[in-house]
Amino acid sequence: MRVTRRYWAVAATSLLLAALAVAFARPLLLAGAASLGAWLLGRQYLFVRTLSETVNTMTIEQFPAQDRVVAGTETPVTLAASFARPVSLVIDIEIGLPVSATGTDAAERTLDITPGDERADGTVTANWAVAGSYELPQPTLTLGDADGLFVEQLSRGPTPSIVIEPQGPRNVHVGEGGEQLMAAYGQRQSGRRDAGLDPGELREYVPGDTADRIDWNATARLNEPHVREYEIETDRTTALLVDHRATMADGPPGETKLDYARQVALTFIDNVDEFDDPLGYYAVGDSGITERRPPTAGRYDDVKRRLRALELTAGDTVAPERDDPATKRHSGQLAGRSTFETTLAPYLESTSTYIERIEGDPLFETARTSLAGLSGTVWTVIFTDDSNRAELRETVSLARRGDGRVLVFLTPTALFEPGGLVDLENAYERYRQFESFRRDLARLRRVSAFEIGPRDRLDAVLASGSQRSRSANAR
Repeated sequence: MRVTRRYWAVAATSLLLAALAVAFARPLLLAGAASLGAWLLGRQYLFVRTLSETVNTMTIEQFPAQDRVVAGTETPVTLAASFARPVSLVIDIEIGLPVSATGTDAAERTLDITPGDERADGTVTANWAVAGSYELPQPTLTLGDADGLFVEQLSRGPTPSIVIEPQGPRNVHVGEGGEQLMAAYGQRQSGRRDAGLDPGELREYVPGDTADRIDWNATARLNEPHVREYEIETDRTTALLVDHRATMADGPPGETKLDYARQVALTFIDNVDEFDDPLGYYAVGDSGITERRPPTAGRYDDVKRRLRALELTAGDTVAPERDDPATKRHSGQLAGRSTFETTLAPYLESTSTYIERIEGDPLFETARTSLAGLSGTVWTVIFTDDSNRAELRETVSLARRGDGRVLVFLTPTALFEPGGLVDLENAYERYRQFESFRRDLARLRRVSAFEIGPRDRLDAVLASGSQRSRSANAR
């Protein structure tokens, strides 16, 4: 409890009256001083008792309209307060918002409750600028008596969580050779708990096979009916290898290769979560492993949170052109020779913290060191691009050894290069080369390979190829 200026003014008046009573031998002034002192003590006792009753019987609710929103969007946050009986205090309640929530000031977030009120509520609109998982702080209550003599401040109420997802692509294509993948990627094909998807086993259709087992994409590609076989899997471990090296930066802001890969990976984790399979997570940067989470069941939200926060690493092969603070932050080489530099050093260190630096091909070495100790049926799921094809081919070959299954999601560079669609014919040719590489991977035993990219760009490239084919046939 704190006393206000008004309290000190009344207390000073009481002391002044007491001093005058002694100085001038006026008992009446002394009685007045005693009366003011007694009144202050009585008001203090009454405030403490009323404060205790109010706090013990009130109900504070605080909740966002949504528990999951996209960064850069707005969502309402509502505060409601109710009391067992009409309040006799003056109460201000400020909605608790994280520092990352913008668009409101303290006055807009404050709910005013006057003596006699039993219920009040209010809503503010907050803008969530930074992706991440946040817990709203408890509302802050400021309670004062009607005379303005005493004030108490405390925190009460719930602390709901809200997940701010990063801005990402809205037109995601996942498929083979321009054909959209119809089934949810990673989804098991049976309602039974012990059933799993065997990626990639094809055979020719024979009489007696049901129509729902026909792989229509393979049938169209091979011009003969084909059936995809699925096997029962009882103990499947999923290992996610996510590439966030510099080559994954291709594309406009919010729609880079990494953004598309992240979007599909988050959906894939939801499918793993459905069956409570052990999930491992390994993030691969330019110099090695930046995140390592061995396979564990039940920690899917933690992996998703790390995926949302995943940022691109910068290639280590490019030499800096000049020795400026930005370059030093990029390379982590701030010398710290002066007091100023020493103070700034912790803030300018590289944002890419490698838990293991690797000599050689980072993706291959991550698979070699991380998958070796896994037991049971291991399903390795790789999210990368086609920039390092030899490395990726060796990684896939390594991951499918034994009884391993491999699922590869590739972002074609032809769809992401700046200005790449200015020359559609050239883009189509580069996409054909990519498609040839993807098919080579998909032909490997126990391997499935899919493309990830913007649907509109892919449609433009394929349309250009079709037009060129018609022109050639016309001639």
